[in-house]
Amino acid sequence: MAEDNPQQANQTTESSASKDNLIPGVKHVIAVSSGKGGVGKSTVTVNLSVALALTGAKVGLMDADIYGPNIPTMMGVKEAPVKDENKIIPAVGHGVQVMSMGFFVPEETPVVWRGPMVHSAIQQFFRDVVWGELDYLLIDLPPGTGDVQLTLAQLVPLTGAITVTTPQEVALQDVRKGIVMFQKVNVPILGVLENMSFYVCGHCGERSEIFSHGGGERAAAKFKVPFLGRIPLDPAIREGGDAGTPIVVADPSSPQAETFKQIAKSLVEQMTQSSDGQGDGPSLSSLLQKIKKPLAGS
Repeated sequence: MAEDNPQQANQTTESSASKDNLIPGVKHVIAVSSGKGGVGKSTVTVNLSVALALTGAKVGLMDADIYGPNIPTMMGVKEAPVKDENKIIPAVGHGVQVMSMGFFVPEETPVVWRGPMVHSAIQQFFRDVVWGELDYLLIDLPPGTGDVQLTLAQLVPLTGAITVTTPQEVALQDVRKGIVMFQKVNVPILGVLENMSFYVCGHCGERSEIFSHGGGERAAAKFKVPFLGRIPLDPAIREGGDAGTPIVVADPSSPQAETFKQIAKSLVEQMTQSSDGQGDGPSLSSLLQKIKKPLAGS
């Protein structure tokens, strides 16, 4: 990774003009990351993207978790992307443009690719997909600090990264590594978001902090980055992901949905302030051959 190979990290300083040409119509590119799996990063990404769309913004969502592409299911996409000559028109779910390897790979088929192949696929998700004019493109990253994270920093000018964690120390150790990685490749950290922060019993109303308390806020303070907020551990949030109806649309007036919308508002404010002041791999053209017509729902 970047820590072991400074020359690779320096590659991220390639010209802005070169990066801009891949997605010229996108104003802000936001990476959503996590140091480890199982912290609900994709759930957070889905709800934030829909919350941003509900403000009237034009939003895209790229599922860069090549090995575990769950975004089509969580977004409830009924019609997959379609081919337009040599380009892909993204699918749409809840007003958000969606692209994912999950549209091209059968559900039970694993993606077994080396780093250069992943790099190629991510590059083509920028170059060969018609994103058009977007206010925000959220990118759901795989957990950790691997090839996809470095590829992303090399290919496009990231507005910043959000890191998602749960409160316990085991998760926070990996969060710190992720923050340092982004700092090494000169990607601003937009904030730390603590997911599964607490649980409120639906019967007695008692609040339990199952995974400890305050870890995300302490990590944000240590690195002097914003703390974006706490998302509760709640069955309704999980159910929304399984059903393809994120909580921000399934129950928009709920406290859980309001929390996501407040975090989205905080990100918009940050964007407004900031605006003021390849290796051998699978060709997307081969994937396009699988799209003769709109595919069945995911």
